[in-house]
Amino acid sequence: MIGRVNHIAIAVPDLTAAAASYRDTLGAAVSEPQALPEHGVMVVFVELPNTKVELLEPLGEASPIAAFLEKNPSGGMHHICYEVDDILVARDRLAASGARVLGNGEPKIGAHGKPVLFLHPKDFFGTLIELEQA
Repeated sequence: MIGRVNHIAIAVPDLTAAAASYRDTLGAAVSEPQALPEHGVMVVFVELPNTKVELLEPLGEASPIAAFLEKNPSGGMHHICYEVDDILVARDRLAASGARVLGNGEPKIGAHGKPVLFLHPKDFFGTLIELEQA
């Protein structure tokens, strides 16, 4: 059901500093910052030959990333995103098997302009999973 890894997301307390570190220290191509108010985050993508790294900074106090950074002030891995061919088929199959879809269960549009869903980390060995329609 799941396809390739689309990206690995890292929550950071300072997006500008993190982007500069990936660009200037590691020599990676880094996108321009993008605000995603419906997800409560500001993001940049680090482009790699085989996938992307998404750097996330909270966009406001109500952001889920703000809560994550309260527990992990230096930042850390937040989630891994896998591609799926049909997000609604994947959602229904996962729900039927007992996996919990976060939110109201309806996909939202993600940073790549495609539908995304998140799966509860307790159902996947402590890892928050994002699914993105390919």
